[in-house]
Amino acid sequence: MTDPASGDGYALSSLDAMGEGYGFRKVRQHLGVTAFGINAIVLPPGYETGMHYHDSQEETYFVHRGEVEFSFGDGSKHVLRPGGVVRVAPATHRGMRNAGEDDAFVLVVGGKDGYVGRDGRPSGDSPPRGAPGDA
Repeated sequence: MTDPASGDGYALSSLDAMGEGYGFRKVRQHLGVTAFGINAIVLPPGYETGMHYHDSQEETYFVHRGEVEFSFGDGSKHVLRPGGVVRVAPATHRGMRNAGEDDAFVLVVGGKDGYVGRDGRPSGDSPPRGAPGDA
């Protein structure tokens, strides 16, 4: 577990520090994120969220823990396990159900109006490097 901390231009925390029990963890609010929406949801076994859609916000869901069944407006259902990721267009109806026997943790990121592109730059004396495995 990470104790919340912040400095000049950064903030860090943990889901445990953002709340207890089931429901939303307001990641955006706790970390001061302003460029996009980001929350975590803790679902008890068997819990179903119901269907929803958005007017303009595309969402990406990352299953951190548990097994989560995603349902879509076309009638399809897909179970994702830890490490699973799904992107959903704004108008696409979607819902989640904890399909496992343990609590599920899902990180949800939402936004609109496009990708900024790779704009990272090395700082100080750091040599420019990519991620491990990049050529």
